[in-house]
Amino acid sequence: MQDPNEDTEWNDILRDFGILPPKEEVKDEVEEMVLRLQKEAEVKPYERMNLKQLKEAEDDFDEEDRKAVEKYRRQRLEELKSLQKRQRYGELIEISGQQYVKEVTNAPKDVWVVIHLYRSSIPACLLVNRHLSLLATKFPEAKFVKAIANSCIENYHDKCLPTLFVYKNGEVKAKFIGIAECGGTQLTVEELEWKLAEVGAVKTDLEEKPKKDVVDMLASSLRKASINYN
Repeated sequence: MQDPNEDTEWNDILRDFGILPPKEEVKDEVEEMVLRLQKEAEVKPYERMNLKQLKEAEDDFDEEDRKAVEKYRRQRLEELKSLQKRQRYGELIEISGQQYVKEVTNAPKDVWVVIHLYRSSIPACLLVNRHLSLLATKFPEAKFVKAIANSCIENYHDKCLPTLFVYKNGEVKAKFIGIAECGGTQLTVEELEWKLAEVGAVKTDLEEKPKKDVVDMLASSLRKASINYN
């Protein structure tokens, strides 16, 4: 029996008269693969929509798309919940000594807590508070709090201020006590961010450690020398 797909003059004549069906084209494997990959790479319209848009366009999808849309909606909801969970803070919170255990020691599991013990009459404390307010906005997944020192620790000495404690799961992971350890009187927000990133409290986008101001380093050295002399 003659193959109808064979390339012969007779078969061509039979095709012209409609006796044989058109010749089946042999698909190129590479072309098929490219077409398949293109189809897989196509972005479904619902993948560009937010949850409100998905709801409004629900009737425009076919049955197969509806199933995919429902799955996609659940995925978007989970992502939204996860984002909201990460962004639960976002500001520097003032607490009292009575709230310390609840807000710091018993903070939610795996949440980093940075607490600043301060006195408003000390300029360095006010500087740290300003920087922490900015960092709280930048890193809303971490909890930033401040408390007047004597409300937490009775008779806490001014020379220990500002004081920063970094907690996670109820444990102190790092501490910076006094002006020098906190970064000096010329502390920048980038320097404080780097300090907190080094102990794991935040994930910084800074590529390298900020350079310390030479004048501030000299002032710090002079203060230490004066303390030791006295």
